[in-house]
Amino acid sequence: MTGRSGGCNSFCLLDRLHRPNEFAVVMASPLRQRNGCFELRYRSNQGGEARPDGGARLGLMIPKRLAKRAVLRNLIKRLAREAFRHSRSRLPAVDVVLRLVKPPMSSSVTKPDKVLRNSWRLSIDQLLAGLAP
Repeated sequence: MTGRSGGCNSFCLLDRLHRPNEFAVVMASPLRQRNGCFELRYRSNQGGEARPDGGARLGLMIPKRLAKRAVLRNLIKRLAREAFRHSRSRLPAVDVVLRLVKPPMSSSVTKPDKVLRNSWRLSIDQLLAGLAP
């Protein structure tokens, strides 16, 4: 994995938020959207702090108290990165933090089925589509 995301269609180092202060600045922004169990906070990164090309960057906050199993947290992160990767070319220059705000499954469900996974992906896609200019 390289640091460049120029022509590649992957989720590279320049595509993500790294430092706690980067997350804090986005979380302090009043701009947000909610859909299902997710909240999307965002702010413009026109200054090009970390992206010389002015592209969008993603940060993920999937707390253990809402998704107890690591398998579930990793699945949600994979879905979010994939959705971001596919919509990155249509996004403006923004820093985005996707946060899980409600438990994604009831406690009686032990394993997410395909329908549940597709609904999470659709929720994330809709949130990201709301950012498109």
